[in-house]
Parts: sequence; C-alpha cells; structure tokens
Amino acid sequence: MDGDNKIILNVGGIRFETYRTTLKKIPATRLSRLTEALVNYDPLLNEYFFDRHPGVFCQILNYYRTGKLHYPTNVCGPLFEEELEFWGLDSNQVEPCCWMTYTIHRDTQNTLAILDKLDIDSEKPTDEEIARKFGYEEEFVAGNLTTWQHIKPRIWSLFDEPGSSAGAKAISTISVFFICVSVLSFCLKTHPSMRVPVLKNITVTRYPNATKSWILDKTRTDAHEAFFYLELVCNAWFCIEILIRFIVSPSRRKFVTSPVNIIDFIATVSFYFDIILQEIAQRMNEAEILEFFSIIRILRLFKLTRHSPGLKILIQTFKASAKELTLLVFFLMLGIVIFASLVYYGERIQPNPKNDFKSIPEGLWWALVTMTTVGYGDMVPKTYVGMFVGALCALAGVLTISLPVPVIVSNFSMFYSHTQARSKLPKKRRRVLPVEQPRRKRRERTAQQVCNNRRQSGNKIGQTMPTETQSKNIAAFTVLRLNNYSVDLQCSPAGHLNNSAVA
Repeated sequence: MDGDNKIILNVGGIRFETYRTTLKKIPATRLSRLTEALVNYDPLLNEYFFDRHPGVFCQILNYYRTGKLHYPTNVCGPLFEEELEFWGLDSNQVEPCCWMTYTIHRDTQNTLAILDKLDIDSEKPTDEEIARKFGYEEEFVAGNLTTWQHIKPRIWSLFDEPGSSAGAKAISTISVFFICVSVLSFCLKTHPSMRVPVLKNITVTRYPNATKSWILDKTRTDAHEAFFYLELVCNAWFCIEILIRFIVSPSRRKFVTSPVNIIDFIATVSFYFDIILQEIAQRMNEAEILEFFSIIRILRLFKLTRHSPGLKILIQTFKASAKELTLLVFFLMLGIVIFASLVYYGERIQPNPKNDFKSIPEGLWWALVTMTTVGYGDMVPKTYVGMFVGALCALAGVLTISLPVPVIVSNFSMFYSHTQARSKLPKKRRRVLPVEQPRRKRRERTAQQVCNNRRQSGNKIGQTMPTETQSKNIAAFTVLRLNNYSVDLQCSPAGHLNNSAVA
C-alpha cells in the first residue's frame, strides 16, 4: 500500500521521495495533480522530473508536510516568488517569522525602481536607449532618422546629462557657476557696504515760484548698480538654457510639470517682473514688498539637483520618509499646544508680577522653541510649576524629535548604498531581460544538434538507414522543460526535429 502511494520527484537533479497523500493536502496546485500521463514522467525511472530550484523545493515540500511555509535565507526573493508561482502556491502563506526577511527584496526593488527614475547614471546612454527615450525607436531601427532627430538628443544630452560628454560637463559647470553667482549676488546686495543712498527729487514751493531739488532719503538705500547688470547676465543665461531645454526635451509635458523646471521658470521671470514693477513700486512707496517677493530667486538653488546625484538622493530620502516626518510634525504640534497651555496656567497659580506668558498663543512660541531645544530666553517661566512644565517640555521635545531620525538615516543609507553598488555594475546588466524565450531557442538548437550527431554517428559506424516505420519505433525523445510547459522533440529519419508543446 505504501509502495503504491510513494512518489519520487526529481527536482534539478535531486531526488525527493514523499507520498501522494502528502501532496493532496494542498489542492489546486501543480503537485496535487500529478499523473503518469504528464510528459515529465519517466516510466523507466518511475519519477517526475522538474528542472527547478531544488533548494526552494525543500521548503515547498516541507510546506506540504507541515502546513508551514518558511523562506530560505540563501535564496533571492524574486526567485522564491517565481518558484512559488510555478508550483501554484500563494506567497502570502509565508510564515510571520519569515515575513520581514521575505519582504526585504520588495523594498530593494522599489528602491532600484526609484533610482532608475532619478536618472543618475554617469555612463553615456547608447544610441538605442536615446532613440527609445525620444520616441524614435522605429526610425532608428529602420535607419530613417532625420537631421533634427539626430541633433535633438545630442543637444538634450549637453544640457540635461552632465556626465554624457566633455561638452555636457562644460555646460554643467557654466550653469552651476551662474547659479552660484546669482545667489551670491542676491545675498551680497543686502549688505550695507554694498548699497548706495537714494536721492529723491522733490518740488520746493517758494511763493510765488516752485523749484525742484534733490535731497537724500535717509530711510532707504538701493543695491549698487553693478548687481543689476550681474543679475541681468545670469538671467540671460537662464533664459537661453530653459528655452533650449524646452525645445529639445523628450516630453514637453513632463518638462513643464517638473517641480525644478517650474521653480526655474518662476525665478527667471520674477527678475523681469521686478524690473517692470520697480518704478511703480517706488512711486507707491511699496518697494520693500516687491523686494520681499524677489526671495523666489533663492529657490534657484534647487537647480543644483540636476547636477548633483547626492542632492537627488537627499530629496528622495525626505520623500521616502514623508510618513515619519508627518508623524513628527503631528506630535510636535500636539506637544506645543499641551505645554503652551500648561505653562500659561502654571505661571498663574502663584503670584508672579513678571509673568512673560500673557496668553496661550504667546506660550506656543515658547513651547516650540523649547521642544526644538533652541531656547532663545526671551520668555522664561518664573514659578516652580512653570519650571517643572518647562523641564517636561524640553524632555518631550528631545524624545519626539529623535525618534524619526534613525528612519531618515536608514532611508538615506539605503539609497546611497544602492547608488554606489549600482554605479559599479555595468549598465547593460542593470535591466533584467526575460530569459525564457532565448533559453528555449538555445535548447531547441542543442536538441537538433543531438539528433544530427546521432544520425551522423550511425552513418559513420556503417549502420544501414532504417526504414521510416523502424525510425518511428526507435525514435529518441528529448524533453525540454521550460517555465510552465514542456516540449517533446523527436528525431526523424532525416535528422529533422519535430516538436509538440504540452501545457
């Protein structure tokens, strides 16, 4: 009885023995539907052959025996998922003790997908990749690219891919130089030694005559005239750069919706609006308000992310840590409101003529400064109750702010380590190509060669060519086991290969 119930499975050259009743424990799977009519059954050896990973199959067979699916730590996650899919098992059946280790590969795949979108490759892309990026793949394969289709990707590489060529590096250096000069000029023109007094033209009426005279305005100063020409040159370069990048961009829709390009456009246009509205603002005595909005130009520093992979990784780290940062802000605001209320009422319990906390909104400022451990000292509690509340506020601030920091550091370390490892890997190996189809063709050719070699060997040793009927009786079958189906290959009398697919 046990002999009839026993079944032998040959997985990747390793034999496994079990019982059919064991395989029937999990219905609707590949192993639960084994019959001798399948092409992978060998009647001579009385076994079923599967060209799959034997190490993973150990855990799968144990799952049939014990009902618990564990993840082998010496196997990559995607390979384990492919094996489970082949055997018809659900990956959600992995035991909770292995779930954290099993899901690490998914985080890694998400990280690699994000790095692909960041486009931080230092290697020059191939012509085929460039044609695919610009939508010229069919023309590239046919060899019908126009002159503009040849020039457009090259211009784009010069302005948007700093590491693609020496010319791109030169343009990148020029762009970074103008960005730094623009920001430095914006900061230096506010220094008192870099500003000049303002002369006002007023009309002095002396009856019966009215005369115009110039007087010195002691309340206002303007930036030196040299800063205007310096910013004019910088903005001229930015205008040329953004115009060229817009014309030669692979996707103008993505270009227009890119946050960095939006900031660049607003910062560039704000300079010309400043020139147009400056005269109007001076007449209305609203020049300070206009200068306040010129702070938009400082956002041009975000353009450096196109030239620095490190800045891209840092920004992506904050994006990946958005949930933790949101949680941090929530608990910080909660603590600010609680401690502002406590210190307000705590300072009123005892007589305190020098009470700095006149209202809870003023206490919000103190709580924020205390929880962030800044401590300006402009508002301090004077009573013992207020001091106790202040101590609790500082302690809560340290704990609240320090908790999400390891998560942010972990995300940055993950992105940075993957970037470093990815940069050492050849670009042609960074994309996983499907292997089923090439592998099938290679095996078909190998089987065809085997049939031809058998036919040639028979002729060399002087064997007579068998008849067609005899050939059909003594034909050699070779079974190629692919991913989800098998193919029977038969050598014909002439050495040709006949195949039939079995699902």
